[in-house]
Amino acid sequence: MEPRMDLMANPLGAKIAKRIYNVALAITQSSLPRSVQDLVMLRASQINGCGFCVDYHTKDAAAAGESAVRLHLVAAWRESTVFTEAERAALALAEEGTRIADAHSGVSDGTWAKAREHYDDDQLAALVSLIAMINANNRLNVIVRKPGGSYQPGAFAALAD
Repeated sequence: MEPRMDLMANPLGAKIAKRIYNVALAITQSSLPRSVQDLVMLRASQINGCGFCVDYHTKDAAAAGESAVRLHLVAAWRESTVFTEAERAALALAEEGTRIADAHSGVSDGTWAKAREHYDDDQLAALVSLIAMINANNRLNVIVRKPGGSYQPGAFAALAD
């Protein structure tokens, strides 16, 4: 698969990517646990079929110490015993927030209530923003057909201000 365009090679694309990365950096620096962030980004990327983002978030999560078992089971988290209740609440919110078009009501009150049980306002702000940002990134990469497989952990650190 050949990419349609290299957004990072385009001056405007690179400028936009830098801004997106800085939003992601603010989320990373929040009190939302890194493991939850990694799991949510991986799950949304799986749902959206973004090979590049699945590659990116799997490798970054592994480099941060996430176990291979948990990474392999993210796609089947509902049928797995390796995730905490807080992680399950975040994964459910990520799925409903990613599949908005599939559910006429968007994110259900029950899913929101479960997330609210486990996360404070700052963490919820980070989680909601994370779900929105990973979906935007997935769409950018799917539209330009950026393939997965070549990402090296930490490759985007140079984008930070």
